[in-house]
Amino acid sequence: MLQNYQPFEPLIKRIRDDGKCLPGGILKVDSFINHQIDPMLLKQMADEFVRRFAGTHLDKVLTIEASGIAPAIMVGLELKVPVVFAKKKKPSTMSEMYVAEVFSFTKNKTYTVCCSKEFIRPDEKLLFIDDFLANGNAAKGMLELAEQAGAQIAGMGFIVEKAFQSGGAILREKGLQVESLAIIESLDNCTIKFKEN
Repeated sequence: MLQNYQPFEPLIKRIRDDGKCLPGGILKVDSFINHQIDPMLLKQMADEFVRRFAGTHLDKVLTIEASGIAPAIMVGLELKVPVVFAKKKKPSTMSEMYVAEVFSFTKNKTYTVCCSKEFIRPDEKLLFIDDFLANGNAAKGMLELAEQAGAQIAGMGFIVEKAFQSGGAILREKGLQVESLAIIESLDNCTIKFKEN
């Protein structure tokens, strides 16, 4: 259940100014988040994630390639912990790995994602960071990888959450601390409707 939602105003303003809505419930933020990146905004968002997860012991930041890498690195820098990203293709040099299936809503494709056993250890506390939360498929895949490793995802942070899709509710029902900086209630008629706090 979503409680105590705090919209992150610098991000809300930027989405209003530069975000684009496409038919089919697609929000484009590629001019400042996931193609061209505004590092100043990225740092502000990382600081906000660090503030929201303050008091939670974290050993590493976890993400999935590709769009989650930039915000995850910035959060890792602020927390002074390593950042691990799950790969969508198995490298020939990786022998021992954890593997999960992840369906991509935007690409309409299922990926087998993997992470070396070397980089997620038993009993580690992980913070998962990603750009979007829609149906929660990437997040569920990362929960599966962490479970295989005997590690724990202590929290999840998303830049944008689409409340009209099921991911946020599913993750919160699992008892996870899920923090989204901007929550979109609707993209009907290509109009961006934000959730208020």
